[in-house]
Amino acid sequence: MTRDKFVRFAEWTSVILFFFQALRVIFSVLFGIIYDGVFEGPFTSWLVISILLLLFAFLCPALFSNRLGYHHLSTLALLTALARVTLSINVSEVRYWGALLTLLFGGLYLAVALRFLRHFAAISFVAALCLDQFLRLLGHTYDVGLRGWWIPVQLVWVVLLFMGGTVLREWEKEERTNVGSGISAGLALGSFIFLQTSLLSLPNAIARWSEASYAVVAPMLLVLTAVFLIPSISMRAAAALGSKHILRFSTSIVLILGLMAGYFWTDFLAVIGLLAAQVASIALLFYLLDGATAKSQSTGISISLTLVIVLALIFLNAFAFTYPYTLPALREMGWAIYLFAGIVEGLVILSGFAEKGEERIGLSNSVLVPIVLAIVIAIIFVWPIQAEHYSSTASLRIATYNIHYGYDDDWHFTLEELAETIEENDCDIVAMQEVDTGRMTSYGADDAYYLAQRLKMNVVYLPTVEHLTGIGVLYRGPKATESMQWLSSLQEQTGIIGVSLEGVNNPLYVYGTWLGLSNEDTLRQISEALDFIGDRTPAVFGADFNAHYEDQESQAIRDADFVDPFTQLGIDPVPNTSPAVDPEKRIDFVWIRDLVATNAWVSESLASDHRMVVVEVSLP
Repeated sequence: MTRDKFVRFAEWTSVILFFFQALRVIFSVLFGIIYDGVFEGPFTSWLVISILLLLFAFLCPALFSNRLGYHHLSTLALLTALARVTLSINVSEVRYWGALLTLLFGGLYLAVALRFLRHFAAISFVAALCLDQFLRLLGHTYDVGLRGWWIPVQLVWVVLLFMGGTVLREWEKEERTNVGSGISAGLALGSFIFLQTSLLSLPNAIARWSEASYAVVAPMLLVLTAVFLIPSISMRAAAALGSKHILRFSTSIVLILGLMAGYFWTDFLAVIGLLAAQVASIALLFYLLDGATAKSQSTGISISLTLVIVLALIFLNAFAFTYPYTLPALREMGWAIYLFAGIVEGLVILSGFAEKGEERIGLSNSVLVPIVLAIVIAIIFVWPIQAEHYSSTASLRIATYNIHYGYDDDWHFTLEELAETIEENDCDIVAMQEVDTGRMTSYGADDAYYLAQRLKMNVVYLPTVEHLTGIGVLYRGPKATESMQWLSSLQEQTGIIGVSLEGVNNPLYVYGTWLGLSNEDTLRQISEALDFIGDRTPAVFGADFNAHYEDQESQAIRDADFVDPFTQLGIDPVPNTSPAVDPEKRIDFVWIRDLVATNAWVSESLASDHRMVVVEVSLP
């Protein structure tokens, strides 16, 4: 690869990476806007305006890209990188506007670049996916590029892109072929982007879908993605798919069946299915972006269609998680959204592309060096940690914490602040609710994994909705016996987790759950939870119960011989727990049975929309 082609490849890759990051950010911000409208109300005009602005940004390639030429590319890349700087500022309003501009300029870049530099497209998409995986691995699934300390790095990146654009204007003299993309290519590319950003390029999501080890999945996924950067593999894959219809059909079937295996199965078969789907998806991308399928004037329309498809699929997927409050028909129907995306990417390509674009660009074999280095670093970062021992052999600190998907009440993303809250209160055990582990609407981060790694604790997680959101329990000490069960749920599915701690003086049974909101049969849920607990003792039962001390749910817990530690200690008045800012009600409890509380308090931290409840008990 010549120096001018390498600089252009780096520019392409940078824009796509920033585009992926902006997608994750803007849908996370929109989640907060929509959530407040649904649960706190009232719906405001800003909710509608914010979505319409995003739609406008996605339509800009169709509206304006034909007015832009090859010489505008470096300027669009620079504008995309400048807008990307704001994504590292943890303020939802700033992130919204920054992500909107990043998507606008990035979308225009894609539309223009696909007309003149299609031969860079596929290899740049793969490189961007590898970089995205690597940045998220370094941050224990939360992209380090979205942290405040990344801003100087991003500014250096901006400078490098500016310098690259300057030298490209001097180096690149020849005329560029002007090719295009059609409607079918736009549909397929949109499905590819959705599958990658919501599942196939997220090792934590693959691990949660398959219930496999993240430490195994993450390096394997990076290897299988990065292998397409090797020239002999990527070029042969595109050539083979281009020449054999049966191979395109077979690859499409692997993509579809792999997604379904990952959704409905677990363990080995699910992992193999999802990793095979990733390989198939990228292989189809190389074939898709190798062809010119329409007049050049249609490329902007094709890219806008790509982005609108991404918008629709991400919203549908989000509704599958929030079905009780949006579209009840989407309950347990997330598989249908992924099936549709897989069919569109796979089967649309079967129609074939009659005309070819410019000759493909391949990296040199020296790319193996950074690939191997990245894989070694990835293995180091995901290597399982040894959980810390209990802080005391005479007592334990047990907490319950609704972590609000990793957000505070103002929708700052606060995973690190949540970790600091648990750390400062020296908690040995934490029952957690509203735990996300790879949703697009919470930055693709795995809350359970992040907190466990950061705090050097074990974690058990029960996915209750679409594999990627549920409840969890963090605990210190040796790995314990774990059990879990779903509870009957009319609305949002929930469950209960049990952990039998054998590393203390006597076995201690810890349970965590989350009870449903209004219009839910919470009495039946608490009855099933208490049946699950049985007469095991000594026991601890912590949760956001969405019920007050005087309610029937709490009375049922007291009837099962559980005691409220605040009442046992005579603490009056008992502090409220929700909302975190100026709390008005007490709905978060740590109930104890056959244990003596020595202290109990409610944390002052505002890292979530609930306050954490902590109870210290002496061990029998």
